[in-house]
Amino acid sequence: MIRLTLLHPQSGQPLRQWRFDTETLIRVGRAPGNDVILNNPIVSRFHLELRAIASESDNGSGASRWLLVNLSSNGTFMAGAAIAQGLITDQAIVQLAYEGPCLQVQIGARSPRSAAPPPLPLPELPPPAVPPHELPADQASEVTPAVPPPLPYPCTHAGNPPENVFCMRCGQPLQVEKTVRQYQVLRVIGRGGMGTTYLVWHPDLTTPSLDRSPLLSGVPSGKLQVLKEMNADVAQIPKAQELFEREASTLRTLNHPGIPQYSDFFVEADKKYLVMELIHGQDLEKWVRHKGPIPVAQAIAWMIQTCEILDYLHTRPTPIIHRDIKPGNLLIRSVDQQVVVIDFGAVKEAGMAPGTRIGAEGYSAPEQIQGRPLTQSDLYAIGPSLVYLLTGKNPLRLQKREDPWHRLDLEKIESLPRRLALVIQRVTEPDPGDRYATAQDLIRALKSCLEASE
Repeated sequence: MIRLTLLHPQSGQPLRQWRFDTETLIRVGRAPGNDVILNNPIVSRFHLELRAIASESDNGSGASRWLLVNLSSNGTFMAGAAIAQGLITDQAIVQLAYEGPCLQVQIGARSPRSAAPPPLPLPELPPPAVPPHELPADQASEVTPAVPPPLPYPCTHAGNPPENVFCMRCGQPLQVEKTVRQYQVLRVIGRGGMGTTYLVWHPDLTTPSLDRSPLLSGVPSGKLQVLKEMNADVAQIPKAQELFEREASTLRTLNHPGIPQYSDFFVEADKKYLVMELIHGQDLEKWVRHKGPIPVAQAIAWMIQTCEILDYLHTRPTPIIHRDIKPGNLLIRSVDQQVVVIDFGAVKEAGMAPGTRIGAEGYSAPEQIQGRPLTQSDLYAIGPSLVYLLTGKNPLRLQKREDPWHRLDLEKIESLPRRLALVIQRVTEPDPGDRYATAQDLIRALKSCLEASE
């Protein structure tokens, strides 16, 4: 018997399970013909196979070992290391592509009612091939084995598709721009006024290869993370250094599935670095830019999730104000389509003395522009964020220019439900006392709009 469990990317809680009592070959991928179907765009149509291998110690018990065979050019990972093929152990975590979903594997004795034929021994396994439809059209006639024979190290990285980040043979990064301490910089993710963020590979140097499966011996393990480097042009500004360090110290104290997990903070060559969890997904600004306005119900649902994260921040023993809520800082995680709030570079504790004026134009409350942010300032940003999601237009284009507070002209938004318009109007009132007092109040109001739209 073998059981595969789809795990929540943050909490690790099971989302769905598949149990196989008699099968000796299990196919996993996006196509309908698989035994386990994962409807995720970064999962290949035929991503991997699990093949039962007869064990000499079975003694008729039905117990088997299982061989994992990768069929995808996006790669398959165990313990953070790319794997072409290898024996899989009980409770192992398998990730389909470095941006993909995770499956936990549980292996046990086959059910007594099983009458399946014995699994094939390992020597009789045919070499797996990449399905033709997984290759570019000009290569479809040149199908080659997806699992080449083992190479002596160092690997030449030959034969990898250009979009690959890791080598399909050895699992190591294909290109490392530079190394900062133990972090191997793979590419730039984004650049901002305060810092530059990089995709980095953090090798696991604590697990000797002798402690691992012989099929994985010599293959590196580790994990992908985000490294944020403070920009040199602001490194000499005391306030900038304070904000960068505040971001690190704040993330260290937070533990929420909708917030990237803190990993490390250090100074190297007079530069400050922050290391965080990598969240695979797309921010809502890019989402709308590429796909167009979002349906009302989906936009409301995502803003409710954002408010739940803000409620966590605002109800801390010392409330935390994000100060930069906007679609570009709301990431939709690929695996479960849940909101993750990113970029805590402007974060501030409630009650601190008035100071730096920080905020995105069009999304910032009047008191925040004046350097006196409140928790309600974060809630204010939900209004213009909803406007952007529903229209694809910058909220600045929908402001009433004759209004001294630049209120939003919601009448210009076609098909905007009246109840939702009233919520947006209230949450963006110039006086904080006229807005919703807490994130929970705003959540209730948005849920009423969601129920009305059903």
